[in-house]
Amino acid sequence: MILVTGAAGFIGSVLARELNKLDRTDLILVDRLGTDEKWKNLRNVQFDEFIHADDLFQSGMEELLDMVDFIFHIGACSSTTERNVDFLMDNNVNYSKSLWALAVQKKIPMIYASSAATYGDGNLGYSDEHNKTDELMPLNAYGWSKQVFDQWVLKRSQTPPKWFGLKFFNVYGPNEYHKDDMRSLVHKGFGQINETGKVKLFKSHKEGFKDGEQLRDFIYVKDVCRAMIEMCLDEGKAENGIYNLGTGQARSFKDLAIATFKAMGKEEKIEYFDMPEAIRGQYQYYTQADMSKFQKNFPKFKFSSLEEGVTDYVQNHLMKDDPFY
Repeated sequence: MILVTGAAGFIGSVLARELNKLDRTDLILVDRLGTDEKWKNLRNVQFDEFIHADDLFQSGMEELLDMVDFIFHIGACSSTTERNVDFLMDNNVNYSKSLWALAVQKKIPMIYASSAATYGDGNLGYSDEHNKTDELMPLNAYGWSKQVFDQWVLKRSQTPPKWFGLKFFNVYGPNEYHKDDMRSLVHKGFGQINETGKVKLFKSHKEGFKDGEQLRDFIYVKDVCRAMIEMCLDEGKAENGIYNLGTGQARSFKDLAIATFKAMGKEEKIEYFDMPEAIRGQYQYYTQADMSKFQKNFPKFKFSSLEEGVTDYVQNHLMKDDPFY
């Protein structure tokens, strides 16, 4: 059976759907559903068991955990504005350590979610080489919590037989609807276009960047999940370790907005406004994943272009009565 944490979330739920497409319905889904709309992400998912995240390591779960043969640990507090660092340590570090220990004990492979937030302002680059990990300086507590676990993992002498820690860059796509301000510009822009006919983007406050031309490595969620499955199915040729997961090509927010207008069949209209003073000092103007390690180990994997991903998201999800994957 396959254990998926964060299974009702954005990436976890799409991963579960992609596994279903491969006829893997023997899924143990782990998450906290609470009172928001996350549960809707699971309506199309076929699975065997759902376990509240706080119950996974409680007495009585041993028999079920003995049946697990792969762990996808996607669950975490992913808010970059979370200020309760004790909460982040419990959820993003200690919980991850428990799953790592389970994978080591059972000798089963594990993929876990790290984050590109570990790279901070990007001044040190975006290399996923292990010898550069300790140099990184995250800008927020979320990124630091992910960094702490990466550093802990790299010091372990006992590891799962196969393991990958993945630094996701700017992921967009279906099932992100519950994420409020953490949603992608595609979803926010789609709503703005329907309501006002235009998209609002930040002005630039840095020399060398025009308004709306701040750059990000945008990656489609379906590609993220297909890449994880490719790594899961790897027969041992790829080296264990921490990998970036982006496209390796930075694109502008303006490009993203234009692709959204085009996918909707609407005339482009963009309005620029001043970036709030509170975030100007830590705003990233450029991110781009160094994908050389991934490409070396998985040379046949192809990522969607920005236009391909946005078109699929808009036309096959956001413009449908049921936008969920």
